[in-house]
Amino acid sequence: MSHVVRLLSAEEAEARRGALVDLLVDAVEGGASVNFVWPMTRWKAENWWASALASHARGDRLILTAEAGEGIVDGSVQLIPAAQENQAFRADVAKLLVHRRARRKGLGAALMCAAEDEARRIGRTLLTLDTETGSDAERLYARLSWTLYGHVPGYATTADNRERQTVSFFYKTV
Repeated sequence: MSHVVRLLSAEEAEARRGALVDLLVDAVEGGASVNFVWPMTRWKAENWWASALASHARGDRLILTAEAGEGIVDGSVQLIPAAQENQAFRADVAKLLVHRRARRKGLGAALMCAAEDEARRIGRTLLTLDTETGSDAERLYARLSWTLYGHVPGYATTADNRERQTVSFFYKTV
């Protein structure tokens, strides 16, 4: 099944709220280190997406999705432009999520490339992100020519809530 990766309008993002909630729940339950720990409830995901969608509607973040047909959201990534006046050239990449049913099909790379393209389009040429050290995501970012600039031990609790994990920080000029 082929996927279309694209930037959503605020209305399109709101219309996909349920699918985005499902995606976040699946990612965390599958072990993704994206700021949540088990059990990952729909309530937590719904509250988080309510805030993210409001931010998107205000223009404070951009939401991109990988979709495989009507209403099937298999992946998402967000671009959060820095609000500081002296960092008008920078953005953070956040919440790269790929549903377990769609992993190992290139969606993570496609979403990241689309986020980089969108960053360039809006004049954000320095991108930053962080991820759990040793994760599939860390290997993806390295493959996509992101530059590792440091590690912080014990920075985030793993999704299974068993330990504090080292986090790797990356940047890329696009």
